[in-house]
Amino acid sequence: MKRLTPVVKEIGDNKFYIRPFSAFTAANMTGDLANVATPILAAIAPLVVKAVGSEDKKVLDTDVAEMAPSMQGAFSGLSGDKLERLSMKLLIEHQNISVETPESEKAKLLTKDLADELFCGEVEDMFVLMWYVIQVNFSGFFKKLAARFGLVGDLFQKAQTTQNTAPLT
Repeated sequence: MKRLTPVVKEIGDNKFYIRPFSAFTAANMTGDLANVATPILAAIAPLVVKAVGSEDKKVLDTDVAEMAPSMQGAFSGLSGDKLERLSMKLLIEHQNISVETPESEKAKLLTKDLADELFCGEVEDMFVLMWYVIQVNFSGFFKKLAARFGLVGDLFQKAQTTQNTAPLT
């Protein structure tokens, strides 16, 4: 059963077990995700196009200095409250993530308090985990988008499937 089989991702010294959302939960979250993701995707789309045209780069290998102005513009339009709400929905509310830490004998359900402790001072790791949750729950969406909408969908599929998220750990 798909919902009971976790995807295991390591971030730093922690091992996260991510179970997929139910179909209805994923459908509900699509709107929230689109509200946050649309400005970000719009900001990085030109960089994606540039990277795809390059022989020696993968899509997400773009230089951080080159991406920073686009990302700053995208994030400036986002409400901190909306981003916090989306973080809670992706990581905590649906109780679909467990974590095994170096200090724990077995995996524990990721709660707000535990997430606060794990990601304190390392919020970028929280965003990496959110990216993994999005991959687990919405990867099929990007593949189908590519099939239906050609190059634009293909660019976003390549951005979504690039293997360069691991070095962020």
